[in-house]
Amino acid sequence: MSRTIFCTFLNQEAEGQDFQLYPGELGKRIYNEISKEAWSQWMSKQTMLINEKKLNMMNPDDRKLLEQEMVKFLFEGHDVHIEGYTPPSQ
Repeated sequence: MSRTIFCTFLNQEAEGQDFQLYPGELGKRIYNEISKEAWSQWMSKQTMLINEKKLNMMNPDDRKLLEQEMVKFLFEGHDVHIEGYTPPSQ
């Protein structure tokens, strides 16, 4: 059974997550306010960030940086800026 939530990212009703994907209060907020579609958009941004900045998820500072970017992207309307990201030249 899918749940419908009001996705604050998409600003519309959308299919919610099946379960809480992130720990703590932030995870609850994501579960309640962020749709599957919005989360998948974040997942692709997250992959770019991890690759571009060579983040190590075992490193607490790297995880904190990623969390800050996630909050900015999902809740504050900021697109992820990949510093020094240049599309591959032809």
